[in-house]
Amino acid sequence: MRLYLVQHGEAHPEQVDPSRPLTEKGRKDVSKVAKFLEEAGIQIDTVWHSTKTRAIQTAEILAEAIKAKNIEQKEGLTPNDSVGTFKEELASREKDLMIVGHLPFLQKLASLLLTGSESQDLVAFQQAGIVCLEREQGKWQITWMIIPELIA
Repeated sequence: MRLYLVQHGEAHPEQVDPSRPLTEKGRKDVSKVAKFLEEAGIQIDTVWHSTKTRAIQTAEILAEAIKAKNIEQKEGLTPNDSVGTFKEELASREKDLMIVGHLPFLQKLASLLLTGSESQDLVAFQQAGIVCLEREQGKWQITWMIIPELIA
């Protein structure tokens, strides 16, 4: 099973727009990563995203590119939510999944899956970046990571 962890694209500051939608740069960066996924032939059935506008917009752009069958708003994915319940839910999951969310949630989830402790900062997430983890024989490992700046 592969798990794709995605930090949302760049968003407007709360002072500019309290709903914090993606900026033009945020949209372009996410679209660039989406095109990369599409060209790489990556297909994922389900995309989960938080309730926040910037995550919803990011998830919609990515889901269209990878032709995801399901795009679901999921409670518990906001920046400071607990990651413990997700470890258990992911342990029994067989199909690949993409989670579009926020920091520090994504950092804590990656650390918990990789080391058993959510306090290890192993992955340097970047806006519109994707970290791919793979579970084999019950163990998680990082298989690859991409950020918009690495795509031509």
